[in-house]
Amino acid sequence: MDAGVLGDGKTEVDWMDVGLASHTDLKRLQEGRIGGQFWSVFVECPDTKHFDDPDHAVRDTIEQIDVAKRLFAHHSTNLTYCTTSSCAISSFKSRRIASMLGAEGLHQAGSALASIRQFFLLGVRYITLTHNCDNAFATAASTVTAGGKDSGLTAFGYAAVREMNRLGMMVDLSHVSHDTMRDVLRVSRSPVMFSHSACYALAGNYRNVPDDVLRGLRENGGVVMVMFVKRFLNAVDPESADMQTAVDHIFHVADTAGWEHVGIGADFDGTVTLADGIDDVTAYPRLIQAVMERGATDAQIRGLVGENILRVWRDNEINAAAFEAAGELPVEDVWVERRFSRWDNPLPVMLPGNKKRVQAEHYV
Repeated sequence: MDAGVLGDGKTEVDWMDVGLASHTDLKRLQEGRIGGQFWSVFVECPDTKHFDDPDHAVRDTIEQIDVAKRLFAHHSTNLTYCTTSSCAISSFKSRRIASMLGAEGLHQAGSALASIRQFFLLGVRYITLTHNCDNAFATAASTVTAGGKDSGLTAFGYAAVREMNRLGMMVDLSHVSHDTMRDVLRVSRSPVMFSHSACYALAGNYRNVPDDVLRGLRENGGVVMVMFVKRFLNAVDPESADMQTAVDHIFHVADTAGWEHVGIGADFDGTVTLADGIDDVTAYPRLIQAVMERGATDAQIRGLVGENILRVWRDNEINAAAFEAAGELPVEDVWVERRFSRWDNPLPVMLPGNKKRVQAEHYV
């Protein structure tokens, strides 16, 4: 494992002190020989009736980002806060754990592209298009599971993907519906990622990735990071899911999409139902040994444990630099159902002859 960065696609932000009843702490990260990890700054889907109803998702996401970055700084002897793929490699070479940020759901952006831009400036490097709820951008897998329509990306979702590509923000397709996955693959100008998913052909849960999408990754260049949650590894008999089941999913991605398109995204501290034999981050050496025993080569192992996701990240950076060099401007789209508040005051007219100016009807 020293040959490659072990990049975990997704772990919830957690305390790092030794002895907690979690899946992750500093001692166990080192025991599991982790070289890099994306930390999820996650806020639950809001309990609102309309996507534009006021909620605290943006505020709470910023607080999560703040906590995570302070955690990285406090443990800077062992952790390196990284916002570039080259930083992750340098951190690994210095035997520190590269620590990156991902946001798990565009509901956290408050239905505004400006929030995506600001999250990028704050260090977030991937955003999951949905969590377990639809939003102004896309349909969630949970909606289809509950019997709802798979409407895929919205028009505003297409604008978000274009803007994320422009920024170099990786588009994460875990949690989204199958048609959302397909819609994104048709239009994304950069490789996508699935931060924590499994294979629909092996476990028929809409949360998982169907084979046609896996095959589409060959052209897109993206990567599926295989998770270890029991019900997504075995939809018929979840309790039987174990480490070998997880290896089955790794090999299915590799066989269908290619070894360049598979990674690891455990969902540690985002679940309590992990596959038997994968209790926490210390299980990684045993997992990699199990993959090797199935016949994976050294080069395939290096891709699995980090080189594939680093390539996806680097390609997003390269493409973003090219878009900037070409003079591409920020996407200015506004969600069609956006409701604006206004100040009922007769402000000066900025645009001469503006017939669309809203009058201050109730100003006294």
